[in-house]
Amino acid sequence: MRADVPLHRSLLLRLLAVSVLVSVCSIAATAWLTARSTTVAIRQEQGQALADDARTYDTLLGYAATHPGWDGAGKVVRRLARDTGRRVTITTERRVPVVDSDTGPPATLPARPTASIDPLHVDTVLAAASGAPLAQGTPLASVPDHIDPRAVGPFLLPGKERDALRTAAERRAACLRGSFGAAATIADSPSGRPVLDTEGARPYSETRCVSTVLDRPTATEAKALAALQKLVDNCLERRHESKVRLNLDFTWTPLPAPVPAQAATDDGPRGSVVPECVTSSRREQLAPYVAPPALLFISSRGGDTSTAFDLSPENQARIAGVAALVLLITVTAGVMAGTRLSRPLRALTDAVRNMEEGRAARVEVRGKDEIGRLAAAFNAMAERRERLEELRKAMVGDVAHELRTPLSNIRGWLEAAQDGLADPDPELVSSLLEEALLLQHVIDDLQDLAVADAGELRVHAEPVDVADLLAQVATAHRGGAEAAGVTLVTRADGRLPLVADPVRLRQAVGNLVSNAVRHTPPGGTVSLLAHRADGDVVIDVADTGSGIAPDDLALVFERFWRVDKSRSRRSGGSGLGLPIARKLAEAHGGSLSATSVVGEGSTFTLRLPAHGPAGARSPGPDRRTR
Repeated sequence: MRADVPLHRSLLLRLLAVSVLVSVCSIAATAWLTARSTTVAIRQEQGQALADDARTYDTLLGYAATHPGWDGAGKVVRRLARDTGRRVTITTERRVPVVDSDTGPPATLPARPTASIDPLHVDTVLAAASGAPLAQGTPLASVPDHIDPRAVGPFLLPGKERDALRTAAERRAACLRGSFGAAATIADSPSGRPVLDTEGARPYSETRCVSTVLDRPTATEAKALAALQKLVDNCLERRHESKVRLNLDFTWTPLPAPVPAQAATDDGPRGSVVPECVTSSRREQLAPYVAPPALLFISSRGGDTSTAFDLSPENQARIAGVAALVLLITVTAGVMAGTRLSRPLRALTDAVRNMEEGRAARVEVRGKDEIGRLAAAFNAMAERRERLEELRKAMVGDVAHELRTPLSNIRGWLEAAQDGLADPDPELVSSLLEEALLLQHVIDDLQDLAVADAGELRVHAEPVDVADLLAQVATAHRGGAEAAGVTLVTRADGRLPLVADPVRLRQAVGNLVSNAVRHTPPGGTVSLLAHRADGDVVIDVADTGSGIAPDDLALVFERFWRVDKSRSRRSGGSGLGLPIARKLAEAHGGSLSATSVVGEGSTFTLRLPAHGPAGARSPGPDRRTR
């Protein structure tokens, strides 16, 4: 580890700390997940046991509701024990065994029974958990009298009456389906009476599909209902209440009686006395038909006991050992990973310091991971920096060269005039002015490039006619072109409206025309062409000069670059015209490109959006004329 990196800031120590933290969190999360999973499994097992107990209770409750005793319950009890894997024992209320699913020693009964089996006093909690059968569409848990609906006693219909009621129910269902399109379905109640579900039928459909057989009790039901009516009447008479008429569904209708007005209200004694009499009378009537109350005990078979996790010292040592092993592996992996990461980072640090000191900076690229990509990016950056440094040095030399020649001329002539060796006549003044204008031109070009590089090159967009603009540029350069023996030609495809800065656009096109004239031999032609393409305005400046080699074509927009490597000024120009033209095109939201064929000529294409540059600003204190 390097001495200049504090220990608490070293990458290796940080990675190690993160690895240990992740390891500790992983161990804690694993322990929590294990405990959570165990808890969920225990709850699921308890839920399954509760469901099995509820199913066992419901099955035995149904047996008790349909049998007068427990003599034949052994087969049912053994089947339940086989399905649930538990021992099922039924005893009397005094804990005398009646039925046991297992043979052998008597079961050791716990202090509290699992449930009390009494079809006339149903445990609604277990009944609801088991999903008990329905009594004429009513859930058992919601039956107010707590009498199992399967306990029908004397209301159980013989086969002949069942068949007659079934036939009548099918006829009514067919009538409802055919006449009203109702989805009528038939279900059997515990007593054997078919129950017709007429969901979706119209309110008056019952009057169209009348069935006297279904709408009145059978002989068996009438006899049982009469016996129940007698029991209810005796109960009400003992409590000095008015009599009621029972219906087949065990509801009642008050009978007219000379009772005080307050006694006939819903909140008087009748509201509680009548249901109690009906319930007690039903239990009295059903008692001979159901099995006597019994206690249900559900226990483990074969003396199985539930295993519990014993957190003994051995278990604690085992857990601590596993945690220590995980920490050791994590620390080892963290040290290895940290060493592998810190080594290339130190190499990058050394390379950066070499770069600061002006020496060559390169790092070895190993692998194709993130560190390898970082090293490759650093090498590319170092190469680009060196290349930019070389370009900067060349540019400084070019600027010095461009400025030295006119300054030397101006200084020489001024010193000659001061020494009396030259007469400051108009011709000398004109020559000095030409050199000063050349200096001003180079400085203006450098200023334009500096403003463009800073992103502050402003354009003042307004409607421009491209044909008129090309004509203005041609007129401005026609004198120089004729002096060089070059013909200027302009052609535009009709009127081409364009939103642009006319001064800047003339400057860009003028730079292209000046460059084309300089590189076109006498007798050649420079053409200014304009047309519309894909919604843009395209301006081509084509010449018939010597052309540009393919290797040099990519460099024509570099600053101070000239085809003439001898740096002669015979052809004029500072090497800044094309870069400035490209910057002006980009400021308008367009582009400038070049194509060339050696020996035939070159074409520079300026493409501008017809709707104008996005975000054009009003001109500030900006130089807008040459």
